[in-house]
Amino acid sequence: MEKQNLTVLTEFILKGITDLPELQAPLFGMLFLIYLISAVGNLGIIILTNLDSRLQTPMYFFLRHLAFTDLGYSTAIGPKMLADFAAEGNSVSYYLCATQLACFLLFITCELFVLSAMSYDRYVAICNPLLYTIIMSQRICWVLVAIPYIYSVFVSLIVTIRIFTLSFCGYNVINHFFCDCIPLISLLCSSTHEVELIIRFFATFDLISSLLVVLVSYLLILTAILRMKSAEGRRKAFSTCGSHLTVVIVFYGTLIFMYVQPKSSKSFETDKVSSIFYTLVIPMLNPLIYSLRNKDVKDAIERTWKKTVAIFS
Repeated sequence: MEKQNLTVLTEFILKGITDLPELQAPLFGMLFLIYLISAVGNLGIIILTNLDSRLQTPMYFFLRHLAFTDLGYSTAIGPKMLADFAAEGNSVSYYLCATQLACFLLFITCELFVLSAMSYDRYVAICNPLLYTIIMSQRICWVLVAIPYIYSVFVSLIVTIRIFTLSFCGYNVINHFFCDCIPLISLLCSSTHEVELIIRFFATFDLISSLLVVLVSYLLILTAILRMKSAEGRRKAFSTCGSHLTVVIVFYGTLIFMYVQPKSSKSFETDKVSSIFYTLVIPMLNPLIYSLRNKDVKDAIERTWKKTVAIFS
């Protein structure tokens, strides 16, 4: 049975991260710094992998798209969230809310499959090094990122359109700091069974299928490394996939933690903390991990810095 007293909503009110006034300033400062590092770091990776000739390989092609997806979903959330710290009412228009949800779903879904493509790339590099340039041709690389982008657009549109074509009740306060699926569904007056089923299906499929590719790739990589007789060869192999494996563990670990929590222990407050971590902290960590752990990236930064200094000196 559908609830009555339907109204046409033109805007939503975001409750934000906290209601405590004494936490507003320190939280704003911390989150602003996190978003700034994230934006600069991911933009830097995108520019660096485009400009440096030594980074024109499949590995850095995928890294560029990882940085693009990180920048995409953190920017879909970050600026609006930061602006709300200074705003009164924290309102967001109906259509801007729908746009924010669509952009967030697009980039977060795409990141899952870009990480899978990177796992496959590392598998080919370690297990089939002689055929690497043939298997990971430019055409194949583009296919491996084009399919996730197209699929992610489909997922984001079907979920967003399904939610925003249902009827909302008069209550328009979203208990979150951005327009996310679950807080929005709680405001619906229409039956939510179908849309919840759609979200659960895509969330389960995306997480399991992408994680399966990662696990199989790294299982084959581990098998190949253990068969290596040279200790130096094993060290180089581990070094080749170390940064990506770190990113995978942090990203999937956070999503799995959110996904497997029992409903009885879930609350909007714990969801907010988890959401801050995967929408802002992880996009900040990824470029730092690749910069600090990857010699090629560090060398490229040094070469680019020297060229920049030479130009302006």
